[in-house]
Amino acid sequence: MATVSAPPPWTYTLELPRDPRAPGIARATLRAVLGGHGMRELADTAELLVSELVTNAYRHTDGPSSLRLRGLEGIEGQRLRVSVWDTSPDVPALFEEAEAAAARAESGRGLLLVRRCASTWGSHRFDLGRFGAAGGKILWFELAHERWREARTPSASPLGCRECAHLEAEWRRLAADGDGEKAVDAGIAVRRHFRSAHLLPKGAVW
Repeated sequence: MATVSAPPPWTYTLELPRDPRAPGIARATLRAVLGGHGMRELADTAELLVSELVTNAYRHTDGPSSLRLRGLEGIEGQRLRVSVWDTSPDVPALFEEAEAAAARAESGRGLLLVRRCASTWGSHRFDLGRFGAAGGKILWFELAHERWREARTPSASPLGCRECAHLEAEWRRLAADGDGEKAVDAGIAVRRHFRSAHLLPKGAVW
């Protein structure tokens, strides 16, 4: 009887300088990799989360970063693991345990996207100089291929919010057209709506 073997795991690593273009380059690389491995269904959500992590590295460190993409096979189907290393050892509160995160969640609210959209996530600090390590930290998340293929279409918002989907579509259109300034404004609009509609208590402002 013929058997079907699981696809072998794969890994890609991208070194990123501290440059405002790094998030866009990371997103383009991610989309190409997922397309090549038949995981396009994950692309929209994965791009959104990668953009948050790489932007976080650019804004809060003064050094380079790196992006690592891994395709894994488990009992629940294929999984994508995305890891972003940067030079700062400080782990954002939203990547800590829920209790600690609640106490310090005012900073880095955009990273709550990872907690809401990823299957699982975590972090790891590196000791400077130990075994030749450069120090810093890794923030990572995973998306389960089978779950997302069944749960959503590529054009849907991860939270099922029509306004989120509309604003994100406009942001992607402007970015694809190369309109840098308007794309930045559209990205801000996506985050502003997400925070106001999905993160803050009803009636609160930020």
